[in-house]
Amino acid sequence: MVEYGNGIGNGPAGQVGGGSHPVTVGGDPFANVSHVVNDGVAWVSSLSPVELVVLVVAVVIGLVLIRRLLF
Repeated sequence: MVEYGNGIGNGPAGQVGGGSHPVTVGGDPFANVSHVVNDGVAWVSSLSPVELVVLVVAVVIGLVLIRRLLF
């Protein structure tokens, strides 16, 4: 897969290829929150338009159900 630019993602420098970040102990306590937000934005931006429409419909239906359950 080196021909297609994926050589560094699978080699010894795989940590620069992106993906999920490991949970670390110590350091910045909000770093993991920023990693979750970053991974979520990357996931949503990789969706096709049809998948985005399905996601929006599912979120709206979920909000309507939560509203009916709470009020």
